[in-house]
Amino acid sequence: MSYLENIGKNAKKAFEDLKNVKHSKIKNVLEDYNKSLLKNKKNIIKENLKDIKSAKRKHLIDRLVLNDKRIESIRQSISEIAKFKDPIGRVLEQWQRSNKLKIKKVSTPIGVIGVIYESRPNVTADVAALCLKSGNCSILRGGSEAFNSNKLLANLFRAALKKNNMNKNCVQFIENKNRKIVDNLLSKMSAYIDVIVPRGGKGLVAKVQKFSNVHVIGHLEGLCHIYLDKSANINMAKKLIINAKMRRTSICGAVETLLIDEKAINSHAKKIIQSLINTGCEVRVDNKINQLFKGKLKKAKETDWRTEYLDSIISVKTVKNIKDGIDHILKYGTMHTDSIITNNKKNAQIFLNGVNSSIAMHNVSTQFADGGEFGFGGEIGISTNKLPPRGPVGINQLTSYKYIVSGKGIVRP
Repeated sequence: MSYLENIGKNAKKAFEDLKNVKHSKIKNVLEDYNKSLLKNKKNIIKENLKDIKSAKRKHLIDRLVLNDKRIESIRQSISEIAKFKDPIGRVLEQWQRSNKLKIKKVSTPIGVIGVIYESRPNVTADVAALCLKSGNCSILRGGSEAFNSNKLLANLFRAALKKNNMNKNCVQFIENKNRKIVDNLLSKMSAYIDVIVPRGGKGLVAKVQKFSNVHVIGHLEGLCHIYLDKSANINMAKKLIINAKMRRTSICGAVETLLIDEKAINSHAKKIIQSLINTGCEVRVDNKINQLFKGKLKKAKETDWRTEYLDSIISVKTVKNIKDGIDHILKYGTMHTDSIITNNKKNAQIFLNGVNSSIAMHNVSTQFADGGEFGFGGEIGISTNKLPPRGPVGINQLTSYKYIVSGKGIVRP
């Protein structure tokens, strides 16, 4: 039996065991894990320093770092997840047919969830907690750059499971660093894994979506837009757009393209763009907007409308009206998060109905595209699939359902 097959079989067995575990015991595991993170803080930082020292891609160091503040943030997330109600066994719908046939649609776990991720070691703790809380087992394959941190965080979770007399294989961390492991995880584990979740850069997600032979939950890019309507309050618009772009430029919820109604060019565009420039943002614009700045700004190219910068750069385009803005998003967007800034309720509704985004917003910064901000306690990722789950994938989204049908000896005529 291969290394991966053994992990897969262990996960399947653990999932069957997990079905019979009371929810209160799962909560105890999460609380014990939280205490363990605090108790082992020095060891976690020590292992994390090994990863930082051996980091080959220096631009990833910020994502790698685990310090007091970030460990406390992980603990806060685990604490919130632990407080959630049991998502399993919820009656989602129920009805009775004329023949007295009773039908219930009831939430169930998915099963075994494989998660492939890069850089951020906090994903190990968050994903393990979210999967367990929703009645699922997890197989974790973290990036080699965070190997030491991930391994310790996973082992502390397994220790918490063992302490509560639960199958520690509810959470398994793949320690084999061979790159072929990922290929085999995607192509040869369908007998054991029910869903794959990629967390990382475009290259990783594209590979998983292309080669996985099981269902994938995830998004390729977060090319987010804001449409600025002529009726928008300019002070609110400035605040929202600067926050959406500059709060954290490297997250998938950062806005990348600003679309401005041509009727708002003279009243709104110059003030808002100048505010972005003042914050240190590079602004790439079309010819019409550049006239306001006497041609001094960088001209946007066709490739800019297709680019997720993940940096202090934004492209700005003039559109004829709200329909033209929606058409641009339908052509260039990635069904992640798109927002409209307007005081016109009719236009807001046209926009919210017209875009295909998994998250559509009205007068809200796109940086709120986050499971924690949605009150989910955390997220395993954001899905831009048209089939569910869509948007932030938290505890309740990590479930499936079954139909329970009952009667009193009913036979079909």
